[in-house]
Amino acid sequence: MRSHLRPAVITLLIFTVITGAVYPLLVTGLAEAVFPVRANGSLIEQDGKAVGSRLIGQPFADPRYFWSRLSATAPHAYNAGASSGSNLGPLNPAAGAAAALRIQALRAADPGNEHPIPVDLVTASASGLDPHVSPAAALYQVPRVARARGMDEADVRRLVEQHSEGRQLGVLGEPRVNVLQLNLDLNAMAPAR
Repeated sequence: MRSHLRPAVITLLIFTVITGAVYPLLVTGLAEAVFPVRANGSLIEQDGKAVGSRLIGQPFADPRYFWSRLSATAPHAYNAGASSGSNLGPLNPAAGAAAALRIQALRAADPGNEHPIPVDLVTASASGLDPHVSPAAALYQVPRVARARGMDEADVRRLVEQHSEGRQLGVLGEPRVNVLQLNLDLNAMAPAR
């Protein structure tokens, strides 16, 4: 039995070192060398301090800011440790009620805006962490943000257009706007009062 046990234990130790230490260090080092920003979380820094990530949404409730897509993560919104959707189907009454509440909140925040509300402003993404909204969702919010900041709508609209990204490689994904980056540049353009 010892003749079988010894090679098994040695093989276990060798593969533990290879797969548990050598391989992760090699992949991490390669990622750091080739994609340093992405390997470190795609962090957005301002004044030498990390203020967020390009990959994880943040909640914004102040009318002076563009609002993010809803998050269904628990125990708080945009919890990167608990990525999840609501798992509510389109026919679920709770999904409809949540969307109706969000529509009421959007209408109350901008009563003069009669444009149709883009669907991504009333639904959560599958991950609950989506940092983007559609260009239509950002443009829908322009009047509220401009009025709350005392800015010209045309200037705010131009900022949204500058932040609009197309499909990756021209075919993958949907056009989008990173809400955190847009709000940071909005603050740089006209600090929130």
